Amino acid sequence: MTSDQRVELLDCEIQHYAWGQSDAISRLIGVDPTGEPEAELWMGAHPKAPSRLASGRTLLEAIASDPVGILGSEVNAQFGELPFLFKVLAAEVPLSIQAHPSSARAQAGYDRENSLGIALDAPDRTYRDPNHKPELICALTPFEAKCGFRPLAETRRLFAALDDPALDDPALGRVRQLLEGEDDSACLRNVMGFLLGQDPDTASSMAIAVAERAAHLLASAHPITHDFAPDLAACALVARAFPGDIGGVVGLLLNHVVLAPGEAIYLGSGNLHAYLHGVGVELMANSDNVLRGGLTPKHIDVGELLAVIDYQPIDVPVQRPLGEVHRYASPVAEFGLTRIELSMTGHEVVGPAIVLVTDGEAMVGETQIGGGRPTFVPASSGPLRLRGRGLAWAAEVGASVTSVR
Repeated sequence: MTSDQRVELLDCEIQHYAWGQSDAISRLIGVDPTGEPEAELWMGAHPKAPSRLASGRTLLEAIASDPVGILGSEVNAQFGELPFLFKVLAAEVPLSIQAHPSSARAQAGYDRENSLGIALDAPDRTYRDPNHKPELICALTPFEAKCGFRPLAETRRLFAALDDPALDDPALGRVRQLLEGEDDSACLRNVMGFLLGQDPDTASSMAIAVAERAAHLLASAHPITHDFAPDLAACALVARAFPGDIGGVVGLLLNHVVLAPGEAIYLGSGNLHAYLHGVGVELMANSDNVLRGGLTPKHIDVGELLAVIDYQPIDVPVQRPLGEVHRYASPVAEFGLTRIELSMTGHEVVGPAIVLVTDGEAMVGETQIGGGRPTFVPASSGPLRLRGRGLAWAAEVGASVTSVR
């Protein structure tokens, strides 16, 4: 890429994780599905799957050859890399119960595993890069998720209804005991340690019993279903996909969120969450650090997960688009996401940026884009007008950096 190449189309890699949908991503980008599950489309310069430019080089290689021209002097000075990773995520079955580390924790974990000689692509590797991984997920279709611990009073009500005396499950009774106390964070920390610290047989027995009880409550006229029907239904969904997995019980501690298209949630470091179903665009720091606790065949590091979780209960702030151009709130320097209802008058895009048109056609500067084909805008291009018809998304660096350009 040279300074006179204002924008360049990207070829991006689909990640074929088992939880992915069959063809949502291939339909978006206009290619034939392969029959493998399509979980994530990666748009960016992460070493695991860097996007490829039309010239044949990867975006990672292009940045290495001209970091100031592509990133801009301020972004290059602060990060030395493209600081965000943009994705399309398409979940058919639930993703793992997971959380992401802080910057300090990620750097320490990355250095520790390097010193132990664990290969970056080793299946038992926990930290694959030294970056934190805050993220923003915005729905393209109705999108269902678990996100952060709900207020403890509500969780106590739910588990009281689940703890049917007929089950005679001592583990479930122990959870109810641990939920009692004056310090909410301490209660949740103790519950999580207990749930993830059980032996496999006990954990499986408890998960099966809770799923059966949840299904019974959902089918009955029990008063609890009025307030917790989505949680009970999600528990049944998880049990079908991962029978006997304790992650289904963990999910009942978390807020249940359903996003309409255009709605988004931001997840900071330590937020325990699981995406259940739907298609969305996801923007995050340039990282693949995921600490898992269940609902996955991948590596689980219980001790590290328990250490990074934020145990403070939260009310999830759902962000809704306001107007034809809306920039979602994300309190980090690495990224900012803007939703753009395209018009011929145009919207200014400042590189380094990745633009994705999910509906319609558009022009970035003088370059025609559309059909789900991601486009990279380098910093050296200067601000460019994005105009057309339909719906587009612009992934850019956070305002704390772009404001000083």
